[in-house]
Amino acid sequence: MATFRYKAVNAQGNFSEGNIDAVDTPTASYRLQSMGLIPVSIEAPFSQRPARLPKLYLRRVSRKDILFFTEELATLVRAGLPLDRSLTITAELASKPALRSVINDVLKQIKGGKSLAEALGAHPKHFTRLYVNMIRAGEAGGVLDVILGRLVEFERSADELRSHLIAALIYPCLLTAVGLGSIGILLYFVIPKFAGIFEEMGAAVPPATMAMLWLSKMTRSYWWIVLGGLAAVIAGTRYWIQTSRGRRVWDVLKLKLPLLGPTVLKMEMARFARTLGTLLTSSVPLIAGVRIVQDIASNEIVAEGISKIADGAKRGEGVSRPMREAGVFPGLAVHLVEVGEETGRLDTMLLQLADVYEKDVKTSIKALTSVFEPAIILVMGVLVGTVVLSMLMAIFSINEIGF
Repeated sequence: MATFRYKAVNAQGNFSEGNIDAVDTPTASYRLQSMGLIPVSIEAPFSQRPARLPKLYLRRVSRKDILFFTEELATLVRAGLPLDRSLTITAELASKPALRSVINDVLKQIKGGKSLAEALGAHPKHFTRLYVNMIRAGEAGGVLDVILGRLVEFERSADELRSHLIAALIYPCLLTAVGLGSIGILLYFVIPKFAGIFEEMGAAVPPATMAMLWLSKMTRSYWWIVLGGLAAVIAGTRYWIQTSRGRRVWDVLKLKLPLLGPTVLKMEMARFARTLGTLLTSSVPLIAGVRIVQDIASNEIVAEGISKIADGAKRGEGVSRPMREAGVFPGLAVHLVEVGEETGRLDTMLLQLADVYEKDVKTSIKALTSVFEPAIILVMGVLVGTVVLSMLMAIFSINEIGF
């Protein structure tokens, strides 16, 4: 048994919180429902949660916070509570002051006569155009609870894919950092000790060791120039990518990279299909939905292809034909969309297409990491081995010195 911290409301909309003993989260939820409470959030046992959070973390509203807010609001609206009361409760449930401030501002605007979509649209940093337009469609159709549920599914799918990407990149980045750190320690601290020994003994230093000693000397004397130059290159590249020409060249390059390019395209296709399918399911018009997807596309080449879809839809050509003519979308995506149009189930087919590509992205990332991890280990091993071998060659040459 573990102790869970819960926050819930009753049938009258009154808020309550406390502790409950249960084996796991579903059991805790079932026990709360049997007590006549609607569980809004059930947190992990105290021993599994950090006691304190950094202040910087509390000031930042992440995508995961927006997901929790959407889940809580969907639960309360589905339970039949008025929107203003639901927002008041979600503000009380917010664990971060920054998120609580945003929710309170949304509540204030709603009480001032604005719709929920208009109030959320006043915070574009936290609520995307996709989010706002789906809420607008839900309010217009009187199905806000259904739309909130679909938003939860969309945000959860996006968060799952994002978490998978981050988890896959942690180990390669850690390997690279450890390898570079090891080489830096050897060049800055270890090799200079050998340099002093060689000078005192007057040993004939092999060429490889001479090169390594020179590199060590440059590292100790001009490390700040190297770091400054590296920072300047990174800053210059980032600035260049932000320009229209640089962004386009960079996006073209990403799609043409041998191993990474297909994975980037699959990620864009998954985002395109998931977003457009969710919008169409939420009764957002096709052309408006395509324009929204175009705005959130992270690759300019793909965004241009989506723009052609919007232009074709305006001319009555549908979606699949402009997709084929754009020359950006994979054949699988074009054929499945064509089937969706023929059967009148375009929204469902797009969501199925998103599932296919999200699985492909995870498989591709797993394959990439399985290649990169041994490659990084090999490269770092060769570099460290070269440094060590050059030092050993010098040590062995000491035996040739006549005493």
